[in-house]
Amino acid sequence: MTASRMSKTLAFTLFAAAATLFAGPLPAKAETTLALSSWLPPKHPVVTGVMRPWAKQVEQATEGRVKVRVLAKPLGPPPAHYDMAKDGVADITYGLHSFTKDDRFLRSRIGQFSFLGDNATEASAAYWQIYNGDLKAQEEHAGVKLLGLFVHGPGMFHNNQRKIADPGDFDGLKIRTPGGYIAGLAGDLGITTQFMGPGQVFEKLSRGVIDGVTFPIEALKAFKLTDHLKYSMRVPGGIYNTSWFLVMNGAKWDALSDADKTAIEGVSGAAFAALAGGVWDKADARGADFVATTGVEVYDASPAVIDAIKAIAMKREAAWAESVAAQGFDGKAALAAFRAMTGVAY
Repeated sequence: MTASRMSKTLAFTLFAAAATLFAGPLPAKAETTLALSSWLPPKHPVVTGVMRPWAKQVEQATEGRVKVRVLAKPLGPPPAHYDMAKDGVADITYGLHSFTKDDRFLRSRIGQFSFLGDNATEASAAYWQIYNGDLKAQEEHAGVKLLGLFVHGPGMFHNNQRKIADPGDFDGLKIRTPGGYIAGLAGDLGITTQFMGPGQVFEKLSRGVIDGVTFPIEALKAFKLTDHLKYSMRVPGGIYNTSWFLVMNGAKWDALSDADKTAIEGVSGAAFAALAGGVWDKADARGADFVATTGVEVYDASPAVIDAIKAIAMKREAAWAESVAAQGFDGKAALAAFRAMTGVAY
């Protein structure tokens, strides 16, 4: 190399070093970007108020080392989302335990029963503490890291055929349920149940394929159902609830550093339950205000209807408690502790 070229090389090196010095350190790049498959409508409160804020919390907690990208379109149908995370189709997913029709989530059903709570905040906190703690939820979530659990607001019964004044009024109604406990309860009440994803309800309801749906009240606004419903029945503590999970592929979780795992756990678990519950309660309040401006009649279940639901619920709870006892868990005590946390008299 000639002296002239050596001089130019040295000058360039010094210039680059000086530029770096004055510019300061380069911004840290994310070491890991995780794809979260989201199947609810992009403007649904769970997406805008829970998943996206949690994704930002993860990035902040890990100082930018881990980013979560909430996908605009899902990578598969809603019932497939747990297995999508387990199999690595998606890095992170959320969904309902009742969408999975086998018994792998037997103990999760504690979050689906009737009379669990009058708001999602308290019920979600109880669900995380009881199912994740006493009932060892992670054991049932094989192949994934369980990051969060929550339940929605108290489930209601909506239909366009008749007001439910006594138990016999349920007979013959065609109602969409999310599967799980409420499907069994509805069947015991004489209802013909149909399972479908939430996004299919509007079409089926507007075409008369179904007469109604079990949903928390926010869903009537979120899925634009009020033009096709006439009656919405409230039950203290909810006629049912649904248990939700937030999970990450096990291999992707194991690949993270211990520091990042600790950071993510700090914004997940109980903190995530509080976030989700609070968002759902606000959505229910907005939904109730909206429904009040429509022609839908909202009313409280009669004592006779409540008694009929309670009689079925007690049998189904007892059968569940017997099943979890075979796994070494006290389901009856867990349910009592759950309701003690939410203040529901039963």
